[in-house]
Amino acid sequence: MLSKITSFALKGLEGYPLCIEVDIHNGMPTYDIVGLADTAIKESRERVRSAIKNSGFSYPVACIVVNLAPADTKKEGSFYDLPIALATLIASDQTRQTEQMNNYVILGELSLNGEVRKISGLLPMLIAAREQGYVNAIIPEENLTEASFVDGMNLLPVSNLRQVVEYFEGKTQVEPIKCQKWSANTITNDDVDMKYIHGQFIAKRAMEIAVAGGHNILMIGPPGAGKTMLARAVPTIMPDLTFEEALEIAKIHSIAGVLDGFVHERPFRSPHHTASTVALTGGGTKVKPGEISLAHNGVLFMDELPEYSRYTLETLRQPLEDGVITVSRSAGTVCYPSNFMLIASMNPCPCGHYGSQVHECSCSPAQIHRYLSKLSGPLLDRIDMHVEVDAVSYQDLQSEALAEDSQTVKQRVNNARSLQNARFEGTSVHCNAKMTAPLIKRYCKLDADSSKLLENAFERLNISARAYNRVLKVARTIADLEGSEAILTKHLAEALQYRSLDKKFLV
Repeated sequence: MLSKITSFALKGLEGYPLCIEVDIHNGMPTYDIVGLADTAIKESRERVRSAIKNSGFSYPVACIVVNLAPADTKKEGSFYDLPIALATLIASDQTRQTEQMNNYVILGELSLNGEVRKISGLLPMLIAAREQGYVNAIIPEENLTEASFVDGMNLLPVSNLRQVVEYFEGKTQVEPIKCQKWSANTITNDDVDMKYIHGQFIAKRAMEIAVAGGHNILMIGPPGAGKTMLARAVPTIMPDLTFEEALEIAKIHSIAGVLDGFVHERPFRSPHHTASTVALTGGGTKVKPGEISLAHNGVLFMDELPEYSRYTLETLRQPLEDGVITVSRSAGTVCYPSNFMLIASMNPCPCGHYGSQVHECSCSPAQIHRYLSKLSGPLLDRIDMHVEVDAVSYQDLQSEALAEDSQTVKQRVNNARSLQNARFEGTSVHCNAKMTAPLIKRYCKLDADSSKLLENAFERLNISARAYNRVLKVARTIADLEGSEAILTKHLAEALQYRSLDKKFLV
């Protein structure tokens, strides 16, 4: 007998319907899965067999063929244990296939005792199912929290295989998930509040500008100057997260298997400098998202930037420019969003004291050159702001006066982002850092004095065309923080100050 159950599969972030067909006929007892299934799906045979037996049903002793259609696409994961088991019970006449069952998307992994376990990637599959007109779904009870933010679907959480069978037979009721109202968390971590960062007024100003416009920033300074502390304080001044952004983040984290509940705050990812290229960009046998995608709509903090391998750093160039990463592997090619704010920090040399007025540098010119040569010109061009973080003075450390707190800074950031959201309404751009060439031409107009200043800087600092555009974007953000409609000379002059370090240290 033949049975069919509808499930869903993933290719990157995109979901597509999957028809699971099970045919049982007389012959030598065998179990075959066709349709480009990976090892996890092929191993479902033993999970399904034990789950059926331990749920009080009989496992058919016959020739069983499972087909995953469409047959020409690679399928991965353990999402299909539950629909395969249900289709097997239908094909062996232990339950019947009702019309109601044909209108459901069924997803879930089975344990050996028949319990339905949590799966990764549920959120993007449900969103794709909703967009393609499906309104009913059977999902694992353990995925209830993340699924409760998917509106417009009748989602039924189940805990075991027998419960699913009895629901379709009308013997039991399953209460659908009630959609929750989402709200963003306000990060108030007093340990990393801006008010506790002594001195560093220029660096804090630069960080506020970077967050307000979504700009990438590089901090250069000696050890212990407060670079890491500044970066750790950034989440407390990040603009409020929207539900659309939270949904994008949650989809990526769900596929990666790191989604805990749901997303209520922007991600802050800080990979160690020993992280591999695949860990950073994504890939592997299942083409999972990497750190730059997990930082989507948030912050990627790379401490001790020259300690990363040069090859790994160069892979950042394309996602920093395009906001997406295309991962091509033998298992397939997928695109993941990677629209993140890069915060990088580094010492000016291996010992950290090159250019210091207090400590003598112990590095040779060759060592300094080798250390800094990992940062290529094309990569630095994609970092909007370069800021020097000096050592903190004793007087600043001893001062009892607290600096401006994070909530005050965040209010200015939110005001600047509100201006940007209104300015770019109707486009895919949400912050100044992502402005395209036509938008730069429209919103970054300069008067005669500002144009002359930029012309002189272009010639003296040998600024590239890409850096030229990034200076204009930063100047636009500085003007937004002051609520100015026009970019004034002082705004442009400050923006140019954040492009001079590559000439001081990185020649």
